[in-house]
Amino acid sequence: MPPATASNGIDRFFRITERGSDFGREIRGGFATFFTMAYILVLNPIILGGAEDKYGHHLSHTQLATATALVACVMTVIMGVAGNLPLALAAGLGLNAVVAFQIAPKMSWDDAMGVVVLEGLIICVLVLTGLREAVMHAIPQPLKQAISVGIGLFIAFIGFIDAGFVTRIPGAIGESSVPVQMGGDGQLSGWPVLVFCLGVLLTIALMARGLRGAILIGIVTTTVLAIAINEIADIKPAAWGLTVPKMPDDVVASPDFGLLGDFDLFGAWNEVGALTLVLIIFTLILSDFFDTMGTVVGVTNEAGLLDAQGNVPNLGRVLFIDSVAAVAGGAASASSSTTYIESAAGVGEGARTGFANLVTGGLFGLALFLTPLATVVPAQAAAPALIAVGFLMMSQVRHIEWERYEIAIPAFLTVSVMPFTYSITNGIGAGFVSYVVIKLVLGKAREVHWLLWGTAALFLAYFAIDPIEQLLT
Repeated sequence: MPPATASNGIDRFFRITERGSDFGREIRGGFATFFTMAYILVLNPIILGGAEDKYGHHLSHTQLATATALVACVMTVIMGVAGNLPLALAAGLGLNAVVAFQIAPKMSWDDAMGVVVLEGLIICVLVLTGLREAVMHAIPQPLKQAISVGIGLFIAFIGFIDAGFVTRIPGAIGESSVPVQMGGDGQLSGWPVLVFCLGVLLTIALMARGLRGAILIGIVTTTVLAIAINEIADIKPAAWGLTVPKMPDDVVASPDFGLLGDFDLFGAWNEVGALTLVLIIFTLILSDFFDTMGTVVGVTNEAGLLDAQGNVPNLGRVLFIDSVAAVAGGAASASSSTTYIESAAGVGEGARTGFANLVTGGLFGLALFLTPLATVVPAQAAAPALIAVGFLMMSQVRHIEWERYEIAIPAFLTVSVMPFTYSITNGIGAGFVSYVVIKLVLGKAREVHWLLWGTAALFLAYFAIDPIEQLLT
């Protein structure tokens, strides 16, 4: 049977037919990715706007929402056109918390965002020198597969947490044998959790039947259900979390671009000194560097886009765009922007090309003016998509050779540490360090690429950053 041919110029440019996709799948994938990551439009302003800098200043929630949507829109579209992969970008969770609660209290907001810009510029240099891409090529294929599996468990855990299906036990440390529990008090209760459970059942049922658009249908249907239940039942807004599912009074909101360009590239040097600044930048770089690496490998692997050697297509472009996104995020005062693991939701809907990014980026563009509508979808309606995608990514576990301990143990640590520490970076670090140590004790040190040795050493420093800082200060 001859291979299918592209139907038009857009198809040829994005290689949609060549990759076994079609416009319908790409559009559904773009919508699914947007809805699973639209929470950042609410969460980023809350995290950054809820913190204060050294001088007691706060950032405007409205301006933060605009900056967050703008950077996500522009960088996602650039990734789609130049990188041609279904990888959306926005302000990085975890990174924004570092900026808000570790960096800003030591300096002004302008200085803190300047540090983010500086970190992004350094990563750009690492990409241009080929170092970032070389590190990714040096990772053994089984570890790349383990990264995919670990991310699958990680995002499923995020889904359960965001929906309230799993919660932290108050005062768990020292008072309880386990740190988390089902529901708010050991059992499921409340309408929001019921909405989530119904959403999960609907989504997996549609997936099992092989229905196209299963994840997106699940999100939309569950959102409608949540809105209806919220109108009928007496539910406290706090029970839904960050987003209450109700139709807003005003659909259109004017964007406020007041934060764009409010950064000082070198002001932090005078505020905290060279040593502290180097350690701050090192922490940001390592988190940004390897979170992106894990996300890119995991999502493209799930999409079946890795080549025979396990390499990501257009990797150099993808990494450079991701690095520029960090610069753009800091320059817009939206914190460092990065590639989102929620892109896997779009892949789960069939997205295989950058055309899906045009849809996702376009929706972020609309969100500049339609922020009230963009934040209608509650976590309980979006989280089922993360559970479904977690299942899809978990399936990569079958490719790991579990009988070979020298690869199985690092793979296991990679998979387990990610959800258990709530960090992609920590999981990758645990896998890298254990891999080189096991190779060393087995007398197979020469099989390890020198870049992996260097990366493992950096991760050792990363894990021991607190005692190192105490020794040097």
